[in-house]
Amino acid sequence: MSQINFPEPVESAAAEELRAEVRDFLAREMASETPVRKARSWDGFDADFSRKLGAKGWLGMTWPKQYGGQERSAFERYVVVEELLAAGAPVSAHWIAERQSGPLLLNVGTEAQRRAILPKIAAGECVFCIGMSEPDSGSDLAATRTRAESTDGGYRINGTKLWTTNAHRADYMILFCRTSGGVEQRQAGTSQLLIDLKNTDGITIRPIRDLAGQEHFNEVNFEDAFVPADTLIGEEGNGWNQVMSELAFERSGPERFLSSFELVVQLTRILAGSSDPHALAALGRMAAHIAVLRRLSRGVAAMLEAGEDPALQASIIKDLGAVLEQDIPAIARELVTFAPRNEAKQDFLAVLDHLVMVSPSFSLRGGTREILRGIIARGLGLR
Repeated sequence: MSQINFPEPVESAAAEELRAEVRDFLAREMASETPVRKARSWDGFDADFSRKLGAKGWLGMTWPKQYGGQERSAFERYVVVEELLAAGAPVSAHWIAERQSGPLLLNVGTEAQRRAILPKIAAGECVFCIGMSEPDSGSDLAATRTRAESTDGGYRINGTKLWTTNAHRADYMILFCRTSGGVEQRQAGTSQLLIDLKNTDGITIRPIRDLAGQEHFNEVNFEDAFVPADTLIGEEGNGWNQVMSELAFERSGPERFLSSFELVVQLTRILAGSSDPHALAALGRMAAHIAVLRRLSRGVAAMLEAGEDPALQASIIKDLGAVLEQDIPAIARELVTFAPRNEAKQDFLAVLDHLVMVSPSFSLRGGTREILRGIIARGLGLR
């Protein structure tokens, strides 16, 4: 069985100075936010807030300055993301674009694509969505059936994407599709295209209401939608390798263990007056799990800084993080009986109610655990 290493995180005085600056900014910006709104950090769509982050230079931080970046370290970017999520800041408007779409274009996009798109993302002025999952295939991306047929001057697209977060608000989609062969070829013959959702005919976007009554998921249907040849990202037929690289950015960050963090904050507050050993031990175990996942995730930041491929390590963090995030609401529901009666309990119950409804999705987004565990098993040499 192979060994999987997580490098030691790189600490720096500059990163800690940045952390203090971000905390001060968030203390002002988040002063009036309710606990429930903080618990919706992932889905909190606030374009003005994202533009404020862009003005601070906190989006696209690691990118070259010629594309609107700051040429700062991966660990400094990690500090900003960690503080935003821990504070429950609304990150949805820039989230996908800054986290994975921008890095993908930076790595394999054309120079024209980089110059046209990256500065807008860094300014918090460009919303992206991910065109990966499909009906009847879900996390099995190799089963994609959406097809882009080569035609004069570009591609003609037909097919459907599902669970497409923020598609109804997005400016662009990075579409994973099949440009040659059939489903039986699996990974072969797949490509990625940059889709201008605001200016492309033949695209229908239908919001999907979730258990919590939110409409951030969407079904996106392509019916003879034409896009120019210069929308191809990277190499035609190399979509699988490119999308795996993109998913490494999606799966490895602190978002994989901080989705339920506001509930931990509220639970800690209501248990402040409790001396019950069962409650305190459970809270301690929760804190220990978060600390371990944070260490692993910071190790991935070190890998990114070194230019290494963290796809396997990212899958481990995503799987372990989703398990913890889904366990936290169940644990909190058991522990509430040990809490003294106080005013903070109302906030706790509101956050708990929200997370009970949304936490089932945590093991879906970014790849289901069955798919991830297959990737991990292969990395360990077990299959």
